[in-house]
Amino acid sequence: MENRPTLSPQVEPEEIALDRALRPRRLDDLTGQDRVRENLRILIEAARGRNEALEHVLFYGPPGLGKTTLAHIIAQEMSANLRVTAGPSIERAGDLAAILSNLREKEVLFIDECHRLGKAVEEILYPAMEDFALDLIIGQGPGARSVRLNLPQFTIVGATTRLALLSAPLRTRFGAVYRLDFYDQASLEEIVQRAAQALSVPLEPEGRAEIARRGRGTPRVALRVLRRVRDYAQVRATGVITAEIAREALSLLEIDEQGLDDLDRRVLLAIITKFDGGPVGLDTIAASIGEAADTIMDVVEPYLLQLGFIERTPRGRMTTRLAYEHLGIPDQRPAQGTLFNAAS
Repeated sequence: MENRPTLSPQVEPEEIALDRALRPRRLDDLTGQDRVRENLRILIEAARGRNEALEHVLFYGPPGLGKTTLAHIIAQEMSANLRVTAGPSIERAGDLAAILSNLREKEVLFIDECHRLGKAVEEILYPAMEDFALDLIIGQGPGARSVRLNLPQFTIVGATTRLALLSAPLRTRFGAVYRLDFYDQASLEEIVQRAAQALSVPLEPEGRAEIARRGRGTPRVALRVLRRVRDYAQVRATGVITAEIAREALSLLEIDEQGLDDLDRRVLLAIITKFDGGPVGLDTIAASIGEAADTIMDVVEPYLLQLGFIERTPRGRMTTRLAYEHLGIPDQRPAQGTLFNAAS
């Protein structure tokens, strides 16, 4: 699979320390996600007023939009300790039981990629979330017996990029479920400006706008683009990020004015040139360009859908007129009826 660090919304190891330094600590410091922020504010203030643990919260949406950041903010606002784990790292039911049994009153447990929890692990989680209890089997064979261990009240914050893969019993145990959306231009500009100040990077307003415009509506991507443009400005110019310097750097990175890079364009061109604009299945697209289907689904497709460059139909993916226009290719397909979107 092609290495695609610049526009990938997945966090890179070298970015962890910087992400922590730039991460907002409170709801008041959070830029964007206004609807989610206000709903969380009410939820948190109500729980604090009753002196109770916060309800279990689930965040879903494309990667890089702030699910981990919101988990840290929730813990901070609740004056609670935060423990972090991920679905793939909890392999056995006993692993989760050990984590849960060590939680203290009102603590927050953040489970990233919670759609990847195994069925046996989920069975342990159900009574823990609903009744704050662990049902354990002691012994083996005829002498085995069930023991219920009471737990202190705590909060599970779950995060997933694949809501459809989350089992219905687990999903219903979250009291609050929020979708995170892509950020608008103004919000990304504010995030880029704050990061530039923290990094002591001279940034002109026009340069900031260019970076935000290519940030794919994703703070993590915008901040990564900022660092690459900073490097270019330092080596090829005076260090100040102007509009012209930003455009030159982004052109060198092959990131166009809509934030599309080579992989995005290869996906669109494959659908257009190899499959007459679609419809075509995701696995077929992936095989035709030598990429993993998961990469296209998680990294490429959400943003192309957001731009309106592709559509999901019952028979597969199709490119739209906007995609043809962006690529400068005449759309010679015959007029078609209305397409009905269908979830993948």
